[in-house]
Amino acid sequence: MKRLVLAGVAIATLMGAANAADMPRRAAMPTKAVPYTQLYNWTGAYIGINGGGGWGRTSFSAPATSGDFNTSGGLVGGTIGYNYQVNHAVFGLEGDLDWSNIRGSSACGVGLSCETRNNWLGTARGRIGYAFDRFMPYVTGGLAVGGAKNSIAGAGDTSKTKSGYTLGGGLEAALTGPWTAKVEYLYVDLGRSSAPLGSDASFKASTVRAGLNYRF
Repeated sequence: MKRLVLAGVAIATLMGAANAADMPRRAAMPTKAVPYTQLYNWTGAYIGINGGGGWGRTSFSAPATSGDFNTSGGLVGGTIGYNYQVNHAVFGLEGDLDWSNIRGSSACGVGLSCETRNNWLGTARGRIGYAFDRFMPYVTGGLAVGGAKNSIAGAGDTSKTKSGYTLGGGLEAALTGPWTAKVEYLYVDLGRSSAPLGSDASFKASTVRAGLNYRF
């Protein structure tokens, strides 16, 4: 009797294992694909507008006059450029031309008043940036050209087109569609230009501008 019971238990165990093997395996839960987001590409040409302000310091030299004084004023104009992106690096060329009213005046010499004014300013610069998708900090530098007008009250004025250099940096961000916006700082040095009474004057200024660009 005991042998019959053991034999029945063994047969039942084997039948249960066989039935479990025949049961279909539970299908694996489907996994949802991670959506792919394409990174922003900065390559291409663009045009735009810019505006801001500048401040600096001018020095009039002897023999007839001497004196140092501050300058300040606004500027506004247009921008054109081109970017080429390689991985995260962005290389570009940019030019701009602004109307400017950066000026200042002070007493100089004996009983004289000196004034200097920058009435237009243009730059042609290279740019190197690093793209964090839709944000791009950059450094920039190149040629600066501008109009320098120096005056001495009662002695007339002189107007010259002067060239020098500019260095700076900024941050540009992609908005919606083809639009981008930027803010940048530029230091500009146009050297020295002639002034009445045999003197001359320097022009050095820092500018901060905001810009809005349309990319093609």
